[in-house]
Parts: sequence; structure tokens; C-alpha cells
Amino acid sequence: MHAHLIFALALVLSVIPASATEAVWAAARAGGTVMLLRHANAPGFGDPAGFRLGACETQRNLGEAGRAQAAELGIRLRRESVVVTAVRSSRWCRARDTAALAFPNVTVEADPALDSFFADRKTESDQSAALRDRIRDWLGRPGTLVLVTHQVNITALTGIVPADGEITVLRPNADSGFDVVGRLRP
Repeated sequence: MHAHLIFALALVLSVIPASATEAVWAAARAGGTVMLLRHANAPGFGDPAGFRLGACETQRNLGEAGRAQAAELGIRLRRESVVVTAVRSSRWCRARDTAALAFPNVTVEADPALDSFFADRKTESDQSAALRDRIRDWLGRPGTLVLVTHQVNITALTGIVPADGEITVLRPNADSGFDVVGRLRP
């Protein structure tokens, strides 16, 4: 009898993530949402010494797996019928490249509020406030706004520590700026 209880519990737990994930996809398909997308896989940690904005050769960039991950992410969103209306990206090359590979038919707008503050936490508060405003400004708009950014930015805003290429789906609101709908893992 004990084995049956364990099997039943395992069966229930295996169903919950799938239905929860489907609810997040349904919200994304319905529109009026904002997706915080952590850039795709870029081997390493932080940025190398000598990092310069606008000089990709000085940055930690997407590897081959990251480039494939970004392209697949865009395919998955299109397959799930998510209408992406606008895309904004950090100015870091790994974020810009993720956006360009995932959304080849959408103009990507650079947004300094999405830039990483991993190396300089002094800007965290101002950037998070600006990002909260961008999300709140999406309230009532059709489609989905995608914001391609970094783990540190997403964690500061939501408390979630996303994996490379993971999406945190938000629903804008007039009060706090947003509610977290859920996560779409790569």
C-alpha cells in the first residue's frame, strides 16, 4: 500500500508543472503581458576585465549553444502563438544577440534600463524603478512586450533567479507595476 501512495504522489507532482506551465503559456497567448527574458547561454560569469559597451570582442558573448537556444526560443514562442509586439534589450552583446536571433522580424530597441548592473550595484535602484515603469506602461496594450536582460536585473525586480534563456511572464498592473504569472524554462 505504501508503494501505491508514493506512485500516486509522484503522478500528481508530475502533472502540476505541466498544467502550471500551460497556464503561463495561455496567459502569454492572451496578450497584455511582459516577458522578462534572461539572455541565452553565454559561457562564463560576469564580464571580462576590459569590458566595453559596444565592443562585443571585450564581452562575454553567446556561445554556439546559446545562439541555438535563442533561435529555438523564438521558434517556440511562434509555435505557441504568442504575439510579440515589441522587443527591448540590454545593450550588452549577449542580450542584443539573443533578441535578434529569437525575434528576427521584430525591431529590437536598446534600453539602458535593461543593462546589467552586476559590476556596479549603484544603478540597481534607478534601473529597477525604470523597468517597473516600462512594465506598468504596457498595461492594457495588446500583444506581448519582451524585455531581454540579465539574471541580476530579473532577480532584483522579481526575486526569481532565472536560468539562461528562461522567461518570467508578468502581467502589468497599476499598483505595484506587475504580477508574476509564472516562468517558462528553456
